[in-house]
This record gives sequence, structure tokens and C-alpha cells, in this order.
Amino acid sequence: MIPPAFDYARPHSLEEAVRTLADAGEDGKVLAGGQSLLPLLRMRLAFPELVVDVGRIPELRGVREDGDTLVIGAMTTHHEVLHDPLVRRHAGLLAEATATVADPAVRHRGTFGGSLAHADPAADLPAVALALDADMVVAGPGGRRTVAARDFFVDYLQTALAPDELLVEVRIPKTDGWAFHYEKFHPVAQSWPIVGVAVLVRREDGHLTQARIGLANMGSTPLRATAAEQSLAGADGPEAVARAAETAAEGTRPSQDLAAGPEYRQHLTRVLTRRAVLAATGWE
Repeated sequence: MIPPAFDYARPHSLEEAVRTLADAGEDGKVLAGGQSLLPLLRMRLAFPELVVDVGRIPELRGVREDGDTLVIGAMTTHHEVLHDPLVRRHAGLLAEATATVADPAVRHRGTFGGSLAHADPAADLPAVALALDADMVVAGPGGRRTVAARDFFVDYLQTALAPDELLVEVRIPKTDGWAFHYEKFHPVAQSWPIVGVAVLVRREDGHLTQARIGLANMGSTPLRATAAEQSLAGADGPEAVARAAETAAEGTRPSQDLAAGPEYRQHLTRVLTRRAVLAATGWE
């Protein structure tokens, strides 16, 4: 299909991008890698009067360290995230999950920040960001502010970003010493997961001391499986993990669509949580 007509701007600095978005108001839309926005435009599900292409702003790309935190520019592509040595060393869960995103062509064009700002609850990376306790740094006419991942995702395809704000970078606490695994069920290769489970666990003296579990496609936003996280504290083997995994779907409100119903998604959440924790711990 042919998208509706719109004006196009390509700012070359963050300041220019923020100014352009502020002038456009609610009629502006940010173009990052284009892997989410362009299909919406072609299907005429989005009608911006102005598309602001931020692909030429160098300060929005790259990965760096800031003490115990990794800072990832919003325009860093999935391919760059996946192959960055700092990400592999200090945020292995993100690298593992990014390797499952779509296909190589999409990973070379799509961006980490674009995926988060699009806020599709079925996407892999919002749930991973939630499990990693990431912080989103956004810029607007009033300056910069930081939004925790748990507050960033507001509803289906909605975030805490104001119309005149831009996601600049994502700050991720290093997870050295944490074991991790990303597990998802997608019956068709390169498709969205019917359910995705991102797991981080810490083990001490043969038992788990902490767990973080992010869920994809189990509600209108990515979710944390808080009941399972609490139940995993003290787990010392496969049986304890299996018991805790039975609580993983508590508090979720999965959708009904052509791929699956709520009950099936909740069943998958319990199964995939058990698998992911066992894979992370090596208790399989």
C-alpha cells in the first residue's frame, strides 16, 4: 500500500531534532530504523504530518561504559548491540535476546531505542529492558530526564515519551555475576513471539538469591513476573524451580488473537519460565 503524504525532516543534531519535534507537536513522528514505523505508514495505521529522521545524529549511536552502567545510544542497531563486546561482557541477556530479533536484514536496520519507543508488548526487547532494570534517558525542550523501564511502557504502543521528546540513550546496570537466558515460543521463524521470557538469576551456596523475569506478549505492556521472582528466592534445584514457575502467569492479562488465547499464553509462560530458569542455572 501507499502511505499517506507527509513532510520529511532530517536533523543533524539532537538539539535540531528536539526543536523540530517541538514545532511539529502531536503531528510529528520519529523515524529511527524504520522497521516499525514504515509498515504502519504503508498500512495507513499512522498519519503523521511530519516524519523526523534521526538517523544522521552521531551522538545517538554507540555503546560505552559509565562506571557500573552500560550506556547504549538509542540509534544503535540491533546488529551493533548484538556484536558489541561490552554488551556481551556486561549485559549478556540483551545480546542473547537481540540475536533472536527478526532476521539479519531487520537487525541491520532496526534500532534498540526504536524498538523500545515503539513499545509493542509482543516485541522481545521491551521485556528484556524491564528485566535488566534499564533506565531510559529522554530529551525534550525542557532538557533531559530519566524514566525507569517500569514506568516507561504505559499501554499498547504507548510510552511515557511526550510528543516533543526523543529517546536518547538507554542505561543498563551491568549484570556481571548474574546467570541469564531468553526463551520464546514462535512457531514461525522470524515472527513475533507468542510468549517471550527473559530471565536473570543470582546463585549463592547452591541456591538462588535473586531473580528477575520479564514477560513479552502477556499484556498491553511488557511485564515482570513478580510472583515467580519472589518464589524463586531460595530455590535449590529443578523441583523448586518448577513450583515457582507455576506462579509466573499471575497478574497477567494476555490477549486473544489468531495466534493464541489467554489460557494458552499463560500455560506457555509457566513452561517457558521453567525452561529459562533451568537453562540459566544449568539445573536441566
